[in-house]
Amino acid sequence: MQGRDWSAFQFEVYLNGMDGTVPRLPTDLTRLEELAAARLAPGPVGYVAGSAGSGRTERANREALDRWAIVPRMLRDVRERDMGVELFGRRLPAPVALAPVGVLSIMHPDAEPAAARAAAALGLPFTLSSAASTTLEQVAEAMGEGAERWFQLYWPKDRDVCRSFLARAKAAGYTALVVTLDTWLLAWRPRDLDRAYLPFLHGVGTANYFSDPAFRAGLAKPVEEDPRAAVLHWAQMFADPGKTWEDLAFLREHWEGPIVLKGVLHPDDARRAADAGMDGVVVSNHGGRQVNGAVGAADALPGVADAVGDRLTVLFDSGVRTGDDVLKALALGARGVLLGRPYAYGLGLDGEAGVTHVLRSLLAEFDLTMALSGHTRPAELTRDVLVRHGA
Repeated sequence: MQGRDWSAFQFEVYLNGMDGTVPRLPTDLTRLEELAAARLAPGPVGYVAGSAGSGRTERANREALDRWAIVPRMLRDVRERDMGVELFGRRLPAPVALAPVGVLSIMHPDAEPAAARAAAALGLPFTLSSAASTTLEQVAEAMGEGAERWFQLYWPKDRDVCRSFLARAKAAGYTALVVTLDTWLLAWRPRDLDRAYLPFLHGVGTANYFSDPAFRAGLAKPVEEDPRAAVLHWAQMFADPGKTWEDLAFLREHWEGPIVLKGVLHPDDARRAADAGMDGVVVSNHGGRQVNGAVGAADALPGVADAVGDRLTVLFDSGVRTGDDVLKALALGARGVLLGRPYAYGLGLDGEAGVTHVLRSLLAEFDLTMALSGHTRPAELTRDVLVRHGA
């Protein structure tokens, strides 16, 4: 079976070049951050690009991926390829989803709906952050019926708000719940601190909360009459560092679909997720934004995949920038990859078209890398495709 020819994007670029048209954004996605820093406001770029502390964990993410090298195989028939995968009972055209990135309006006024439309047009899942600039209902409308959308939960202290979020997400057609476990507290992030830049305190990134009936019921005055009090109420209930494994039963009680725990790095935590009846984990350190000095996510991936890969769907994020990064993550045991910062930069630089460019570039590079390495589908990508070098 032949799937979509993602690699055809390169010929589209070359053919456009015959008329003198070149891509508006780089096809080397590692250049996007520098370009965004040159063109966009420093506060928003710093918020997206910034990491915890000295940035040691973000660097560790890249080093962890770069320690693995692909060993191409020759004389294999790779004419027909299918990059499709099945995740949580849904057939997807490629093993890539858009990771939850909050407050996208700071990057572009079209914000989350633009990124969601780009994902939907390519058949890829879009994961909406609880901390979005746009309500989950508006994003669902932008994606349209049948588009695969997941809802990321920052698990609030207020159970009524949590229940309301889950009910709204279900009603709006979100199929999977992605629960972030590593952000009960905001890390020490110098790039934001040096500018005293936290958009939530200005009511940006709070759309899901300020529109929520359970949240609004806890306010003495409507949000519109006292926005400062609403922000303070949000800050007090945004997250709950007292949550434990036992609390997962509450989520399972109120969410019928797949539940995926994001931020798992230790095999024992992955086993506990499986024992608790979860459906998946995302091996992730939040792109290095939470714990400075943490293990690189790709270093943690094999251990988690070995521990629970037969019981849970293992996904991966943190450090992914190129198509070969996707190949490596799949070979190390992930079933799918979540892409974060690159699409946010694409959005900031060129709106919906920028997100589309980033996704098509990533998938074309992955398709070509897979074929040129001698493989025709993600299921063929096992650990013996790679060799590890360096300490």
